[in-house]
Amino acid sequence: MAKARKIAIAEDGARETARELQSMTGFARAEGGDDEVRWNWEVRSVNGRNLDLRIRTPHGHDALEPQARALAAERFSRGSLSLHLSIAQSTRAPEIRVNDDVLDRLLEIHRSLRDRHDSPPARLEALLALPGVLERVEAEDSDAERERRRVSLLDTLAAALDGLAAARREEGERLETIVERQLDEIDALAAAAAAAAAAQPERVRDRVRDQIAALLDPNSAIAEDRLAQEVAYLAARADIREEIDRLVGHVASARELLSGGGPVGRRLDFLCQEFNREANTLCSKSADKGLTRIGLDLKAAVEGLREQVQNIE
Repeated sequence: MAKARKIAIAEDGARETARELQSMTGFARAEGGDDEVRWNWEVRSVNGRNLDLRIRTPHGHDALEPQARALAAERFSRGSLSLHLSIAQSTRAPEIRVNDDVLDRLLEIHRSLRDRHDSPPARLEALLALPGVLERVEAEDSDAERERRRVSLLDTLAAALDGLAAARREEGERLETIVERQLDEIDALAAAAAAAAAAQPERVRDRVRDQIAALLDPNSAIAEDRLAQEVAYLAARADIREEIDRLVGHVASARELLSGGGPVGRRLDFLCQEFNREANTLCSKSADKGLTRIGLDLKAAVEGLREQVQNIE
């Protein structure tokens, strides 16, 4: 099956996005940084009925959450997404300054004690080691610098989300191959059921004849017209042509959804329910073991299809 997908063009006409089948499972990571800090975003996705976002950011970066949600919603419609931001200070040596007020107070205390106890002069390294004498200077970012970093953080997140979308598309291609194979199996089983159903009226006739013969006196004759009525009634109840037609129609609908691409997981999941309903009805109407076996194989194929569809966006 061709992998070509319809192309949706953005309003500004500057970007085209392939409407490919996507899985809801994937992982991606992107890194960024500046002179002051380094950061990385890790994004992962698993199955979800809707788009569910969980965002973890370091203290002081809560304001990123609305934009992060918007970026994710632009790319995905379903899935449980986890977005995690880690930030680390750069390896540049920090700026250190002496707290003169603390140092002066310590020297004053030392002079007072030295005069009273005739102690030796204070050593400089000992004074500098005392708490509060040396301070690490944290540079205050300007509003422009904070805005620049916010934009950079979101750009890095966008790159991570694009990587996640690519991973989900790659997994979607594998899912499409599996789903197509399962649809082929369902189609083949429907054809086998149709062939087996053609012999059902004769099998119904033989079964009814045997049941009536077992109940009647061996020397009693069975009225053919009465037998024909019973056979016609039971054969009508065992008629599975409608179920076969619906199965074939559902297969065609599923293939049409796959060829259109995009977020089709919900509709495929609904079709799986319809597939299962027809398979159950087919089994309940079966008049022989061969058709029952086909019905059970059909139910197993539908269940396998449903498991894969649960992963599709």
